[in-house]
Amino acid sequence: MLNSLRQRTADEGGFTLIELLVVILIIGILAAIAIPAFLSQKSKAYDSSAKTLAQTAQTAAETYATENGGKYNFTTPGELKTIEPSINTSNANEAILITAKGITESGEEGYEVVAEAANTKDKFTVKRLANGNVEHKCVSGPSKTGCPGHSENSSTW
Repeated sequence: MLNSLRQRTADEGGFTLIELLVVILIIGILAAIAIPAFLSQKSKAYDSSAKTLAQTAQTAAETYATENGGKYNFTTPGELKTIEPSINTSNANEAILITAKGITESGEEGYEVVAEAANTKDKFTVKRLANGNVEHKCVSGPSKTGCPGHSENSSTW
């Protein structure tokens, strides 16, 4: 019995070239499917970061108005950064708050904040209208992939 086991292991030299090529082909097919999915997730993460930044700026704008008698009289992102230090106004490698301003329409107060995603350049806007309604808008960057709906590269989020 021991002799037949030795002979059997001596006869097997390893995998054939065809077996190795089939395994490499299967790995290549799986990689071709997985890599685009991972790249898409990275863009979604940048857009999500910009949305979160816009919502953080929205909270900071509401806080600003609470501290200033209901007035949204800020004019720069830096003024909101003094309320919420996590708001990014300078590092272009991350989502960045590019616009923050108070709006006065016929005596009523409102505001608009715009955050831009780092790699997709999609812009996410939160705007509080004079009547108190809040709008969430998205404008696609050059990649035209970040906004759902793609109605002329602009939609709500």
